[in-house]
Amino acid sequence: MTQDATRHDCPDCDGPDYNGPVSRRRFLGTTAGAAAAVGTLPLLAQAAPSKTSAAETAVARLYKSLSSEQKKVVALPFSDKRRMQINPNWSITEAKIGTFFNKDQQATITEIVKGVTSEDGFERFQKQMKQDWGGFGRYTVAIFGNPEDKQFEFELTGRHLTLRADGDTIEGTAFGGPIIYGHSKRGNSKENLFSYQTNRANEVFDALDGAQRAKALIEKAPKETAVQIREDVSALPGIAGSDLSDDQKELVSAVLKDIMKPYRSEDVDEVMEIVEAGGGVDKLQIAFYKSGDLDKDEKWDIWRLEGPTLVCHFRGAPHVHAYINVAKRSK
Repeated sequence: MTQDATRHDCPDCDGPDYNGPVSRRRFLGTTAGAAAAVGTLPLLAQAAPSKTSAAETAVARLYKSLSSEQKKVVALPFSDKRRMQINPNWSITEAKIGTFFNKDQQATITEIVKGVTSEDGFERFQKQMKQDWGGFGRYTVAIFGNPEDKQFEFELTGRHLTLRADGDTIEGTAFGGPIIYGHSKRGNSKENLFSYQTNRANEVFDALDGAQRAKALIEKAPKETAVQIREDVSALPGIAGSDLSDDQKELVSAVLKDIMKPYRSEDVDEVMEIVEAGGGVDKLQIAFYKSGDLDKDEKWDIWRLEGPTLVCHFRGAPHVHAYINVAKRSK
């Protein structure tokens, strides 16, 4: 295995809006996420994951169970560039869950995935993995750093999915880095596991008046991997949350809740704190793109939420690739 991990063919993954994996350098601020709105989502006392959270405890057990030969493949330095590389369709190592690990280790990895997802998310991702790539066993994992050290991270990758667990050891980020989800079914179909998110986003567009729609609707979508946290947010695309009425802000908050629905509450709480620190919904922009309108029905299949601490890019055409990145900007 070379330092550049293996990427697998995926119809449309190499289309005109795809420009290769996102490297550490291209992520100016790291991580994933979605958010909370001022006055619309409760801002809880931050309850970010820790080393003693369920998933992280399981990561530590998995690490201790690895043989010396397994560690050569799975246990990587925290500085390894693969930790911050993202791609909608790749294998981070050669360690396939179904063949590289013994049954006890496979059960522990399942426990990790359950630990970083909600009940809904675990079931949804299990279906996605089976339909997109033949099942959980084909996905691969890596552990960066030692879970007993100051910083570490578990990462699972494969077709249309990246999950992370870091025990909040990576300061100022949610999930420990950018995450991806997707599904190979047509993006606006009932069969697509994430089309409910596009339906929710279009509720926001439907609630806009003519002048607001003119601000929110953009001709051409940016590259799907362009989801770095920007240093300059003065010219973000779309309409600002501060230009919305209270009921419209509530709809934006509902989009954010749907984005976060698959993930564990500890990560959601951390996301909420980070987005609130960036100004909440008032400081977010929501944009819809004419490009990629699958049925030419003005139900926009590509949309984007972006602010000082959040980027979520949802590409529903022709199938779903979604990127979430939540991080506090470095001072």
